[in-house]
Amino acid sequence: MTEAAIRHRPGTPCWVSLMVHGLGTTRDFYGALFGWKFVRVPGPEPLSAYVRGVLDGQEVAGIGQLPPERRLPLAWTTYLATDDADMTAEAIRSRGGTVGVGPLDTGVDGRVAIASDPAGAVFGIRQAQARTGTMEVGAGAGVAAHGTPVWNELVTHEAAWVGTFYRSVFGYDVETTGRDGADVLTLRLDGRPVATLRGVGEGLGRVRGSHWMTYFEVEDTDSAALRVAELGGHVIDQPWETAAGRVATVTDPGGAVFSVVRSAAR
Repeated sequence: MTEAAIRHRPGTPCWVSLMVHGLGTTRDFYGALFGWKFVRVPGPEPLSAYVRGVLDGQEVAGIGQLPPERRLPLAWTTYLATDDADMTAEAIRSRGGTVGVGPLDTGVDGRVAIASDPAGAVFGIRQAQARTGTMEVGAGAGVAAHGTPVWNELVTHEAAWVGTFYRSVFGYDVETTGRDGADVLTLRLDGRPVATLRGVGEGLGRVRGSHWMTYFEVEDTDSAALRVAELGGHVIDQPWETAAGRVATVTDPGGAVFSVVRSAAR
């Protein structure tokens, strides 16, 4: 499900990052689980350290060390590509979203901002400069290597309502793809699926609220779930079969939630 890294079409999920309190522990966990190597690069303020996970020579994710006084909930953040971070930030505000951080320049990363949609789900926007971000994913592009982020899904109360926001900001074509009455929308750019919006109503719960979920490709979902537990993480949802492949929802030792999937294409 990957293509060569290129400058991403605006609206495409182009990067994922995680801000943590224990960088060393987190790095060891993902290195052991996914086989990532790490390179240290200058990170945006106020991060005291920032590393990039590298897989087969391709940078796939970022992990930053938060200052001790920043006791924030830990979560993977999905970044959506833009050609103009300032213009996109203004579009987010004007359509009912919130921009909490930025836009700000981050050196080689370009210009970024952290925002939330009207339902409260946090996401980033990224205007790339020297670096283009993680490799592209999409239907028909082959199978990604173990440890590659391959999909991003918004879990929210009502997909149609929040889908109007994302369509108006990023210009997606929105397709209803839920089966048997499921509230699921697929976001497309130039005919290619790039993300899913899943409405779960009251099943969302109060702890996490609306959120973006990052899916990482694995060779074996059941083995990956067991490995997560061995490395100090937790399995939230045991492996189950979906149309896209076999999936499990897990957390790392710091509590950041993500999913692992063995894609049906394997």
